[in-house]
Amino acid sequence: MITVKQTTSKSDLKKFITFPFKLYKDSKYWVPSLIKDEMETLDIKENPVFKNAEAWYYLAYKNDKIVGRIAVILNHLEINEQGKKKIRFGWLDMVDDIEVTKALLEKAYEKGREHNLEYAEGPVGFSNMEKAGILTMGFEEMNTMITWYHYPYYAQHLETLGYEKQATWVEYRLRIPEEIFEKVAKFSKIIRERYKLSVIRFKDKKEILPYVDAMFGLLNKTYDNLQTFVPIQQYQIDYYKKKYFSFIHPDYICCIKDETGKLIAFSIVMPSFSKALKKANGKLFPIGWNYILKAQKKNDTAAFYLIGIDPEYQGKGVTAIIFEEMQYLFNSKGIHTVETNPELKENTAVQLLWKDYNPVQHKERSTFRKNI
Repeated sequence: MITVKQTTSKSDLKKFITFPFKLYKDSKYWVPSLIKDEMETLDIKENPVFKNAEAWYYLAYKNDKIVGRIAVILNHLEINEQGKKKIRFGWLDMVDDIEVTKALLEKAYEKGREHNLEYAEGPVGFSNMEKAGILTMGFEEMNTMITWYHYPYYAQHLETLGYEKQATWVEYRLRIPEEIFEKVAKFSKIIRERYKLSVIRFKDKKEILPYVDAMFGLLNKTYDNLQTFVPIQQYQIDYYKKKYFSFIHPDYICCIKDETGKLIAFSIVMPSFSKALKKANGKLFPIGWNYILKAQKKNDTAAFYLIGIDPEYQGKGVTAIIFEEMQYLFNSKGIHTVETNPELKENTAVQLLWKDYNPVQHKERSTFRKNI
């Protein structure tokens, strides 16, 4: 018999967060999240996203053993301002038993009906800055620190239960040449001169902070027409500054300004932390930080995390400047492989950016939707 119980204590939340460590203990490809970060993300007292969201966390039990988990989420900005009658679900993990999956998802339906919503969609987080989508391709690839890994049966369960794919993201692996493409360098020079643009270089993290708000402002402008986008609020920006900037080395940020000093584009790249996080196994202490620091200093793989370009400059070749700067960085750091951040499949403009770098699609993931 399967029973589903809501978490009501901090110890329950710890069980919720650590369940995947048991489920994926034998997987070579699953990269764990940091337990402390997950505790903060899901804690109503710690995460400011709860100013505009609600969440309920559930664990499924069979024979007194935990066999699954799910977070059920209301995003009030999405419902009230964008008119999407959607109940979100995320942090969905379960053993290969479709009855467990069915019992967990029923909790999303209950909350959705309670709030007069029309459909359930997931897996997603609270906002666009969090993980989303069930893996449907790339099961023999390690996930990055901002994506989930899943066994193949996850998507099979949802499809059997009547779900249809909603949003689909693709990911690519790029090979970085040892020398910069002549046409990229030439085009970069032309664009800099034509629009009187210049690159901002940073020596330490303190120099980056004054530009962070403008970066998120560009993200809102860049992606606001995509189907899954919910505008990023200022309190979320402040939270992400605190949460993620400890991982970012100043060398890996490229910012571009116009002649007035206004930020018009940026990109954030990071060394790949997948292997380091795998070794850390959810904990930074006592030795997890050492793995992270080593990955920052010596790595042959990097990941593109964010690119934002002011709509006024989109399609004008600004990406040539970004690629020129990034390739100088990659070559100087000994990086020859780069993974892209998940990109919506219909966002062909972004995918065209990689065409000169022999892109190979190696992963795909989707959210799934069902009327309730």
